[in-house]
Amino acid sequence: MTDYFDPLPLGSRRGPPSITAIPLQIEARLSAISGEPASGWICAIKSPGTRRIRRICDGGKLRSPGPCGTPPAVRKPLMLVRTRFAPSPTGRLHLGHALAARVAHSLARQTPGGKFLLRHEDIDAPRVREAYYQGIEEDLEWLGLGWDEPPLRQTSRSAAYEAALARLRENRMVYPCFCSRREIQKEWATMAAAPQGTEGPAYPGTCRKLSPQEQQAKLASGLPCAWRLDSRLAASLAGPLAFHDLRFGTTTANPDLLGDVVLARKDIGPAYHLAVVVDDAFQQITHVTRGEDLFPSTHVHRLLQALLDLPVPIYLHHPLMLDEHGKRLAKRCDSLAIAALREAGLTPADVFARIDPTGIT
Repeated sequence: MTDYFDPLPLGSRRGPPSITAIPLQIEARLSAISGEPASGWICAIKSPGTRRIRRICDGGKLRSPGPCGTPPAVRKPLMLVRTRFAPSPTGRLHLGHALAARVAHSLARQTPGGKFLLRHEDIDAPRVREAYYQGIEEDLEWLGLGWDEPPLRQTSRSAAYEAALARLRENRMVYPCFCSRREIQKEWATMAAAPQGTEGPAYPGTCRKLSPQEQQAKLASGLPCAWRLDSRLAASLAGPLAFHDLRFGTTTANPDLLGDVVLARKDIGPAYHLAVVVDDAFQQITHVTRGEDLFPSTHVHRLLQALLDLPVPIYLHHPLMLDEHGKRLAKRCDSLAIAALREAGLTPADVFARIDPTGIT
């Protein structure tokens, strides 16, 4: 008999749980990692918005008593799970990073042949320091979170990002944006109601309104530009989309949730949203685990996967580590850096106990 936790539908959850108040337990059952996009079928998280359900294993077949639905009659072959931890080498790891790495590592290790990968998201070159690459790897090794393939650096993947961006340009899914931050703020100030994203005003679409001739004239003049996703146009062509999260179930994607996000910056080139989607496909990541603060970004990522014909992974947006003020931990919290805790005499077991007093299984 196999127990697991079946998350309630997204619309019925009782607010986002906090890691400081909610024990996080990953129960990746070997008989349940099938890739079936049903809530709680692959893996589950214990949180206030869950209900306990029993599924009975019997000679390779599964039965589901009660009103919660019946799984497939015969088990599918196990999925080869591939997860990744993708920190930026702009500082040392802290407790929040340890939580994120442990979640991804645990999910991979509890499945036959599972792989845990390390990716250095280092496209923000001005903030990257070579010493931080080594520091990240030292911290992970000390925590016992070893990776299974050579670490990937995004700076080695520029050609792949440029190819993806070129494809989007060719299909007119992106447009050049010549606005400065100050110009965008002035535009917001003149609007009766600025478009809103999840964390404040969204880009008002100033450069989206430029004619092709105006765009070409500005580009020919050498004026620096970013490249923005035309989210509404792209969404209209992609059609209805959805993604599955192991905590929150299946969600209908809203590609316009964050507005016309930047896919390539003026200063550093390819930006987060484009690079992460391209690299997850390149590394054949089956399960993307990351903090719940990135849940809104998944709506954009699902659209990019459709536009670029990329596979759609399963997601797990886990609770965040919060400080005493209820805010997400930042790299400036030196006292909570893994290196500082190690120097203070803590063991890896002590660190994981601070993340989750009941442990992550």
